[in-house]
Amino acid sequence: MFPDLTRDDVFRLETRRLWLRWARQADAHAIVRLAGEKAVAGMTARIPHPLDPPSVETFIIEARRANAEGRSLTMAITPRRQPGTVIGVVGITPDPERGVPHLGYWLGVPHWGQGLATEAARAMIDAFFAYTDGRELTASARVVNPASRRVLEKCGFAALGSGLQAFPARGGVFPVDHFRLDRRAWDSLKTWRAAGLVFDRPDSRPCLGA
Repeated sequence: MFPDLTRDDVFRLETRRLWLRWARQADAHAIVRLAGEKAVAGMTARIPHPLDPPSVETFIIEARRANAEGRSLTMAITPRRQPGTVIGVVGITPDPERGVPHLGYWLGVPHWGQGLATEAARAMIDAFFAYTDGRELTASARVVNPASRRVLEKCGFAALGSGLQAFPARGGVFPVDHFRLDRRAWDSLKTWRAAGLVFDRPDSRPCLGA
């Protein structure tokens, strides 16, 4: 799905406030602490609560492997001025049920309400459409999670309706709202794309910007 450019762990996505990079084992403690909170884990399909360190270590290994193989792109969300401090995770992975790439994300509770999830999601969306030939992205949010729905709406996703989705970490199926963003809609969203997102590697000049 993703090209060679993203398959090296020096790949970064930089925005006005954030630096998105590959997750590493040094991030495990922060991920356990932030993603393991019930308010965060409870809105996701695959993050258990409580969350144990071995599970996070396995997640990091598998995410890095999928990144290296180009099957997915999963990035740790960090403050631009503190790239060693993880505050969340955002990723685009295959959706086995729908057969199209799927956007997912979580952000630690202390960082809610600042527009950071939207900023990170937009960076990933731009990377997907700029670097792959994919035609569309899907996403979903629990119906009891209006904040996540607002993030998707601000990113240009169109609502497709509601349905039931399996949440393995929750032990059942739950109602969710489904969303879709296609390349044509993304291409029409000039506002955030004019804000100066930089796709960068430390060993090169920015290759896409304002």
